[in-house]
Amino acid sequence: MTAQLPPDPIPAARVRPAPLWLLAMITFSGTLAMHVFVPALPRAAHDLGASAGSLQLTISCYILGLAFGQLFYGPVSDRYGRRPVLMAGLVLYTLASIAAALTPGIQALIATRLLQALGGCAGIVLGRAIVRDGSGMANSTRRLATMNLIVILGPGVAPLIGTAVSESFGWRAIFFGLAAMGVANMLLTWRVLPETARPSASADFGAVLRGYRRLLRTPAFLGYAVGGSLATTPMYAFISAAPFIFTRDLGRPAHEVGTYLALIAVGIWLGNLCSSRLVGRVRLASLMTGGSAISLLGAVLLFGSALSGHLGLALTLGGAMAFTFGAGIASAPALAEAMSVDPRLAGSASGFYGFIQMAIGALATSLAGLGGDPALASGAVLTVAALGAQLCFALALRARRRTVAQKPVEAAAE
Repeated sequence: MTAQLPPDPIPAARVRPAPLWLLAMITFSGTLAMHVFVPALPRAAHDLGASAGSLQLTISCYILGLAFGQLFYGPVSDRYGRRPVLMAGLVLYTLASIAAALTPGIQALIATRLLQALGGCAGIVLGRAIVRDGSGMANSTRRLATMNLIVILGPGVAPLIGTAVSESFGWRAIFFGLAAMGVANMLLTWRVLPETARPSASADFGAVLRGYRRLLRTPAFLGYAVGGSLATTPMYAFISAAPFIFTRDLGRPAHEVGTYLALIAVGIWLGNLCSSRLVGRVRLASLMTGGSAISLLGAVLLFGSALSGHLGLALTLGGAMAFTFGAGIASAPALAEAMSVDPRLAGSASGFYGFIQMAIGALATSLAGLGGDPALASGAVLTVAALGAQLCFALALRARRRTVAQKPVEAAAE
């Protein structure tokens, strides 16, 4: 089966380049909305008369929306063009943000957060596609590196912003602010952003689905994708529980929550930096399994301290930062290995990997909301996820070795 080709980019001579600052703003709005509401969860729970677990569903549903958006925005924009699909996503993001600000109850808030994510995912997915459309290989690599830096920095600054806004103006002001950002992005996209790809009437959605089905039947890809997802996005389970852990269990004031979450996000950044420095000197398989092992140690530290009743600020931050540091190390190698399993399906593998990653993050976040002890539940989720990542990586490496060993035999038979 041949891979589906993307639509031809419009020749550079006929279109002005898409401004990187605008693509950065659009990408940032999608990542910001995931984390900016986290510090306000206890305040929103009190105002809406809802439990901690139900408020954590607003985070898991947002992640779930990002998961499904990873699958569909790329193929749809191949068919109808980047610009109109991005505009539609921004409209949905803005309207859902306004609805979330005005919501009367927790059920409506959960639903609007799902819609907000489906809209916000457009900027995350199509921002990367627009960069690839309008730049050569070297230039697009530099521009994508800048975009990825913004995605990584988003979780770090978002809790600080969320804390400041919710403490000063209330939690609903966060969503009014996100709506304002959506309006600004819509207007700028309409006035400034060019179309960078020719819509293709021949775009074959069936080929996309066949590619996903083929990947589902590839043990090595599944091992890398599920393992990489278990090694990374379950950290959202702790992030969603953190405001309740720090304020209720540890007795810290609400205005400190954003700082603690920012410190935890620093672990991701340090892990990514460490991984990028070690690539080329250390095998990708070793980076994956080693990063996941560090995460496992952090998860066990957090779970053990909560289970034994010795939970403290230092142990909580230390365990969480160890988990995110390991996740930062394992993230890029796992994605690279998954995309290399079948180079003809690299694009589909990237989108499908993102879907699995966010789906597992949503499941982990939901599970962390069960029971009445957020620290114990999130510690258990992180521990099981890290153990699962180790198992999946081992299975993927075994399947890869088996595939490599079979190729000489098949070549000799021919």
